[in-house]
Amino acid sequence: MSVLDNYTGFMVGQYENFPQSRYLTLVVLRKAESEMIFRTEGSGEGLARDAVHAGIQDLQSISRVTISKRKQTAVERRTGRELLRQHNLLFYAENKGKREERDDNICALNRNKPCGICADCMIYGYAVGGGGAQKSRVITDDAFSILPYQTVTAKRTFNALYDNNTMRDPVTGKPSSSIQEDEYVKPETLFIDMQTLKDLGANEIRYVIANVLRSRRYGAISSRLGKMRNTLVGAIFSDCELFSNLELTQRVYDLLGEAGRQFPLDETNVKTEITAAVEELASEVIGTQKPIPEEELTKLIEEIRQTFTSSTDVKVLLDAITALYPRG
Repeated sequence: MSVLDNYTGFMVGQYENFPQSRYLTLVVLRKAESEMIFRTEGSGEGLARDAVHAGIQDLQSISRVTISKRKQTAVERRTGRELLRQHNLLFYAENKGKREERDDNICALNRNKPCGICADCMIYGYAVGGGGAQKSRVITDDAFSILPYQTVTAKRTFNALYDNNTMRDPVTGKPSSSIQEDEYVKPETLFIDMQTLKDLGANEIRYVIANVLRSRRYGAISSRLGKMRNTLVGAIFSDCELFSNLELTQRVYDLLGEAGRQFPLDETNVKTEITAAVEELASEVIGTQKPIPEEELTKLIEEIRQTFTSSTDVKVLLDAITALYPRG
């Protein structure tokens, strides 16, 4: 028996076009395990940050490093799409009413060629001009660093050497001007994030959680930087959306107190305060809520881990999800 069998009233049995008011909020602690760069776009840009109140009680203004919602879900949906591609569950995009099976017509991100019937399209959403759309059922928001920008960032100067391992061109003898400076997020910086899954079934929930836990690289220059570990700290079923990422981050900041805000933060202590902050903020929400207890959440994660150790079990899971969606 799966843990999710205890919560069938908060999940859909099959895909519906109409909203069903069934929510599952995942509380995720994201930990930088290498230098990381989160910026809007382009090389040399500064890190993305926002000026906000430090806490709900502590109203001093501070800047926090921000991981934009798209930079989170884009990584995680690509993780899922790799599996779908591996098991031939990405389909061909529509073209004038026909699904033409050409390599350049396969479902792909950012190419205006969604198939509209795969798990990725139907869970994370898609839009194509004149060809329909599916609103994402994974609702996200920007994630904020717990500690201030000045505490969790630094700068590093880098250069581009020639073949002779110097900054001087071995052919022309001219010195290189390729010296740049990047801001980066320090390793062991912690971010708090919440993802709200709306009107998903049990297998779809397993798929999304697996994508979060299996994704390991975020931000710019991810082939050399950007290692991150995601930990699922809590999960709450409800009939409405709960509080925001920012509220939760601010309340955790308050609860840590001055003594608990030394960098790097104690991860165990932060998890404890996240749990306390979630309980406190949840008491102010107007709606029905059903948190998954810690022991059941641990069991659910282990169920998902066991599924993903077998390619056969993964295929069964993905096939079951794909069968939920109507096909033209």
